[in-house]
Amino acid sequence: MNKGTEASNQTRRRLRSARRTAMLLLGLVAATFASPAMAICQLVANAPFLAPGADEVRVWQAALQAGEVQIRYIGHSTFELETPGSIRIATDYNDIHRPFLPPTVATMNGAHSTHYSLSPDPEIEHLLYGWNPEGGPMDHDLTVGDVRIRNIQTNIRSWDGETRRLGNSIFIFEIADLCIAHLGHLHHRLTKEDYLRLGQIDVVFAAIDNSSTLRLDSLMDVLKGIGPAMIIPMHFHFAGALPAFTGRAAEAGYEIVQADLPKLVISKATLPSRTTVYIMMPGGA
Repeated sequence: MNKGTEASNQTRRRLRSARRTAMLLLGLVAATFASPAMAICQLVANAPFLAPGADEVRVWQAALQAGEVQIRYIGHSTFELETPGSIRIATDYNDIHRPFLPPTVATMNGAHSTHYSLSPDPEIEHLLYGWNPEGGPMDHDLTVGDVRIRNIQTNIRSWDGETRRLGNSIFIFEIADLCIAHLGHLHHRLTKEDYLRLGQIDVVFAAIDNSSTLRLDSLMDVLKGIGPAMIIPMHFHFAGALPAFTGRAAEAGYEIVQADLPKLVISKATLPSRTTVYIMMPGGA
C-alpha cells in the first residue's frame, strides 16, 4: 500500500469517527429534550422540605406533574395555589397582597380590608366571597378545571365586639388527591358538624396571630380536631406571634420546619408522616 492510499484510508477513518461522535452528541441532545425530568420528580419525592446541599444544584421544574400542587405564600393570608392543570387560585385576595398574575379563582373574606378587594382584577374568572354582602349564607361548591372548591361559613366578631353571623369562610380546595383548607379569619372553635363537613384535610393554612383571630389555646384545639399532615402558618404580623405558636406546636409534638423559599411543591406521596408546621416567609408576587 502506498503512502497516498494509506493517507486516504486514515482520512476516511477520521471522517467516520467524527460522524459517529456527531450522531452520538445529537442523540444525547434529543434525549435531553424528549425525556421527562425524572430527577426533579425524585428530588420532590425524597426531600420536599430540604434545602440543597453545598454541592447540589436546585432545579425547578417547568410544569407541575400529575398529583402535584404548588403553594406560594404571597403575604398576610394570601397564598397562590397552582394545580397540575394550570388553574391558579389566590386566597383572601385583597388590594395589598396579590400574586403577580391575575388568578383563575380568587377567594375573599370579610373581616377587614386585607382579606378582600374593593377593586378585583377584571380578568379573574371566578370571584368567591366568603360572606354574603347582603346578609345570609353564601355557599360555594364549584369545580374549575382540576380543582373543586367549597366552603364552610363561620361567625366573626365585628370591631364593636358584636357577632357577625357567617362573616368568614373556611375554603376547601380538593386538588390532585389532596385536601387543602384555608381557615380564613377564624374567630371561634369549630363544631362537630364543621369537622364532618371539612373531612380529612391534608394541608391547612392557619392564622396564628393570637390576637385578632383565635387565641392559641383555641387554635391548638382546632388544629388537633382537623388533624392535618401539614400546618402552614399565616397572619403572623404581630410581634412574638410566630415564636409563641411554634413553641406551642413543639409542645404538641409537631415537627417544625423553616423553609428557605416562599413556595413549595407538594403531593400526596410527599406528605410528612408526622404533623409538620411548615413556615414560609411571605415572598410577595
